[in-house]
Amino acid sequence: MTDYNAFFKETINQLKIEGNYRVFADLEKIAGNFPQALNYKENSVSEVTVWCSNDYLGMSQNKIVIESMIEAIKKVGAGSGGTRNISGTNHYHVLLERELCYLHQKESALLFNSGYLANQATLSTLGKKLPECVIFSDEKNHASMIQGIKNSGARKVIFKHNDLEDLEKKLKKNMNAKSKVIAFESVYSMDGDFSPISEICKLAKKYRALTFLDEVHAVGIYGKRGAGVAEMQNVMNEIDILQGTLAKAFGLIGGYVAGKKDLIDFIRSFSSGFIFTTSLPPCIAAGAYTSIRHLKFSDTERKNMLKNIQNLKLLLKKTNIPFIDNGSHIIPVIIGEPNLCKKTCQILLDDFKIYVQPINFPTVPKGSERLRITASPNHNDKMIKELVNALKIVFRNLKINKAA
Repeated sequence: MTDYNAFFKETINQLKIEGNYRVFADLEKIAGNFPQALNYKENSVSEVTVWCSNDYLGMSQNKIVIESMIEAIKKVGAGSGGTRNISGTNHYHVLLERELCYLHQKESALLFNSGYLANQATLSTLGKKLPECVIFSDEKNHASMIQGIKNSGARKVIFKHNDLEDLEKKLKKNMNAKSKVIAFESVYSMDGDFSPISEICKLAKKYRALTFLDEVHAVGIYGKRGAGVAEMQNVMNEIDILQGTLAKAFGLIGGYVAGKKDLIDFIRSFSSGFIFTTSLPPCIAAGAYTSIRHLKFSDTERKNMLKNIQNLKLLLKKTNIPFIDNGSHIIPVIIGEPNLCKKTCQILLDDFKIYVQPINFPTVPKGSERLRITASPNHNDKMIKELVNALKIVFRNLKINKAA
């Protein structure tokens, strides 16, 4: 018989030995002073600078976003009160979905409670319901996409990361399949690289496959109106299903898919992850609506963020700190060993009041452990210099290999 507690304890201990045990920093963002936050420890509280937030544009602190949420909560209350089917469709949800259609130039859009759920539920429904479906998945796709494909029961074909030749070879091999879906991302969050969207769309058209594009790390940031990389590359019309999040550049919580009316209605009608979930609080929908509309017309946040990113990259290069530069807003600083990665982050937090979370296996492959740094428009030159100087000292003291 299994000793359950002993099993759980032994498994957790093994994670700790490997350096892959996750420890959460107890943070409290300081309203109006992002990226500053209070770090709560057992016997102390200190102010730290956050350098790993997905609140890329600082929109969670935007005054008009906060005001719209307060107004909504006063008007309709806190929670939605039900699933979308049972009293949980508030007018704020309808307005937000309509705005997402305008943003992505699609006929219809559907809200989910998270980007993870949007991916998992949509891919699961497509793979389960489409006749004899084969889903072609980039090998570096997010866990939510992988889980959705797995849950669908459809046949999965993994193609090499951003490898058009390998994708076409596998499409050709499965060209007689009745239904095909190509699932990929626009910006991959761990290396910060872009996918060849236009070329993948051409292959999809050639082999009669649907395209499913995850834009979670791109919406709000790229494109003239913040609609993502597909907008920036002028290929939005080529995408069948576009998936995005409200939880990163838009500063709130929630996810969505957008596409043709019948396709989105199909997901709405058959996705258990949508049907049986209480809908987002109306105040969240109100805040997201305001954030999206603001970023459609304002590029101040994007310009300031990109300026800080360029300044940070230049200083990292000058200091010879190893990082991957794929031209995006994501800056992975490579450490290459899990315990060393955790130790680096702990020293940065304890000694320099800088918070960066270690990224270890299974999020990234073993041997590629890293710090994933993101700069917002609210960081400044002083913070950038303090970060790079701290990294320089920690790398020297821990004898972490620098870039050649």
